[in-house]
Amino acid sequence: QAQVSESGGGLVQPGDSLTLSCIGSSQSFSRYAMGWFRQAPGKEREFVAHISWSGESTKYADSVKGRFTISRDNAKNTGHLQMNSLKPEDTGVYFCAADPWGTVKPGTPAYEYWGQGTQVTVSS
Repeated sequence: QAQVSESGGGLVQPGDSLTLSCIGSSQSFSRYAMGWFRQAPGKEREFVAHISWSGESTKYADSVKGRFTISRDNAKNTGHLQMNSLKPEDTGVYFCAADPWGTVKPGTPAYEYWGQGTQVTVSS
């Protein structure tokens, strides 16, 4: 059973906004740190954003800082990635990841649980 799953991807134009959602299946999801990663065709998976279990601490890749916002609603076992001013280079499969141990270093891919990914395409 998947621990996390993503939704909300789609095809948008440059400059548009899109919000991705991550749903945790475990009742303990509210205690997990969460991250978003993306993978463009022919490229390695890269870090996008991280949020602590409490939501008090966040970290972003330089390429999305100021445009993307990561958040979470622990009462609903969900997390979100609000993406504004989207660019063609933001295109890729976006993955939600969760760390139940509280030990992952933000920016690294050492999360325990990964979703299947949701496609985001930014094109005119």
